[in-house]
This record gives sequence, C-alpha cells and structure tokens, in this order.
Amino acid sequence: MPTPPEPQHFQDSPLSKAFSQPLMLGLFLPLQTGGWSQSTLPRGTDWSFAYNSRLTQQAEKLGFDLAFGLSQWLPKGGFGGETHYRENFLDPFISAVALASVTKRILLMGTIHVLYGPWHPMHLAKFLATADHISGGRFGANIVTGYAENEPSMFGMTRTEHDRRYAQSAEFTQICNALWAGEDNLTYSGEFYSLENAYVSPRPRFGRPVLATASGSPAGFDYASRYSDIVFVSSPAGEQLAEALPKLPAHVAKVKEAAAARGRQVRVIINPTIIVRPTREEAFAYYQSIMDHADLDSIRSFTARHAAGDSQSWLEHSARGRAVGGHLHIIGSPEEVADQLQQLHATGIDGIQITFYDYEPELAYFGEAVIPLLEQAGLRLPVPPPIETT
Repeated sequence: MPTPPEPQHFQDSPLSKAFSQPLMLGLFLPLQTGGWSQSTLPRGTDWSFAYNSRLTQQAEKLGFDLAFGLSQWLPKGGFGGETHYRENFLDPFISAVALASVTKRILLMGTIHVLYGPWHPMHLAKFLATADHISGGRFGANIVTGYAENEPSMFGMTRTEHDRRYAQSAEFTQICNALWAGEDNLTYSGEFYSLENAYVSPRPRFGRPVLATASGSPAGFDYASRYSDIVFVSSPAGEQLAEALPKLPAHVAKVKEAAAARGRQVRVIINPTIIVRPTREEAFAYYQSIMDHADLDSIRSFTARHAAGDSQSWLEHSARGRAVGGHLHIIGSPEEVADQLQQLHATGIDGIQITFYDYEPELAYFGEAVIPLLEQAGLRLPVPPPIETT
C-alpha cells in the first residue's frame, strides 16, 4: 500500500523542530486523579482540563517540545485507596485536540487504544487528519494496543494475544498511512480490516500526523521500527537511575537499530519523575515525604492489575516507587538534576517526558533553575517564546 512522506522529512514541520533539540522536553499531563504519584502528601496537582491547559501553556512558554497524556480504562473508584487514584480520567485524544486551540508551537499527542471497541482505520485517519489541520500540523497519536486483562471486557471483547495485537495494529497503521497518502480511493481486504473505495481528505499538512508508540517487547519494537517517529520506553532496571544507566544503552539500541535496518530513524524518550529543590538535602527530604505518604491500598491495586496484564514494561519497578511514579526517579539540586539528565542522554535517550509530583510550582522551578543549565551543557537549544497574537 502507498505510504506518505514522514513529518520528520519536512524541514519546517513541528516534529523536525522538536528533533533538532539534543534532548527533547515533553510534559506527561496529569489528566487523571492523582496524576502519576500514588501518595497522599498534599499538593495542587489536578486532573481538570483547566489545570492541564495552564500546564501545557506554561510548558510551551518554557520551550517544551511536546505534551500528551495517558489512556487507561478503569472501573468505578479507579485504583481505590485513600486518593481514589485515577478515578477521574480525561480522554487524552479529545484533550489534546482541545489544547491545540490554546497553544501555538508545542506538539500535542493523543494516546489511543486502537484495538478497543469499534475503532476502524478510517475513523482514526479522518480524525487525525482533522486534528492535524486544527493544530497546524502539531498533532500526533501515541498508539497503544492495551496490555490490561480487564480493559477489553469493558468493550465486550477478550484480550488478544500479545504479538497478535501488534500484528493487528500494524495492519491498522498501514491502512491509515495509505489513506493519508491519498493516491486514490483505497480498496483493501486484509486479515483484520477491509475497505472499499475509501478516501480521506483533506490530508495532513506534513505527510501524516506524528506517530508514537510505547513498548518494551520485541514485537512492540518491531512495530515501532516500521511506523513510529517517537518510541516511548520504560527503564529496564527499575526506577533508580544508577541501576538503569548501565542497562539503557543496549535497550535503546535495540529500537534504533531495528529502525535503521529499515532505513528509518526514530527518537527514543523515557518518563522520569523529577524532584528538584535548591539543595540536595531539600530534594531528598521532599522525596522521602512523598514515599512516607504512600497510598498503599491504591498501590496494591495497581500492582495487581499490572501483574495480571502481559505488558513487558515496568517489570523491574518497585511497588513502593509508585508513590512517586515515573519510569525513573531523578532527584537533587538543579546542578545534580542537569548532570543526571546529561548521563541519561549519553545512554542514547533523545528526550524525556517529565512527570512532577506538584506540577505547577515544580514545572516553574524546573524552567527557572534547570533549563538554563541544560542550555549551558548543550542539551537544549534556546527556544523563542510563542508569538502573541491579539
């Protein structure tokens, strides 16, 4: 089937501008109750759209390159516990489209479980092309297949075997690409989907929308090497940075080498929770306070759900570390955090999708104290502020 040009092959595309940064900065939005941290320590983090809109605009002013949220389907009460962790949950696709109207430069991604319910490639191809035009080419999809045991049953489905899910997602994405290429009406009959005289117009501005995927498995890496621009990986050695650093180079290389074998280039990102304070002592005291207030009941529920799934990510992460959240914990003074990010970048990581415990003040301090150090270290190129229009 025909394929469109990739957005990174357009010099003026938002993706190319993001890829020009030595270390991309992304914000993992807290679109769900409790954000990413299962702790009862008081904070202002909120799942509401108004709060996430402020965060995204704040991140854009600081020069962040991308922002997106998690997608998850949960029963009443979320993961329970004192915090009712993730009970309220805004849809990240709809939220990202809405955020396009209040931003000008930042790349926005909508996470989508493409195999649940009545999704058809025609839906996604049309919806993403529309979002692409709404955002001026700043939109993309983080395509996930769903690892949880109980999520498919909410849609009247049973969970498909792990590798077969990626095979179905591959056919789904091939069809979307053919529709975005728009060479002619598309008639296709495959293993999972069929179309007759299908067509999508208008087509995306930069060939196709940006595509991302999150994976830790060989099948997931193979899918990413064929279709994704950005690959979101977890730590292969738990949340402690010192333990992850020796193992990350080989882990990252698997993804990049698989793409290179197909003549493609992907960027690899990872999710650290960053705790930065003026001094190391203050940062670790705050870290310990978050851990001391762990919402243990919700952590037990989260751990049980993950264990019942077949994800090959998060396998080495400690349950207690969920109180803080994130694939990695990066803690310290601004100088120490900048140094840790430099070490992380040296493993082959191209970008970070950051989570914070108390988002608004911590994002502001990260911008004030850490980003200038990243620029001094050559990890960030200065980004002009968005042009204000009246």
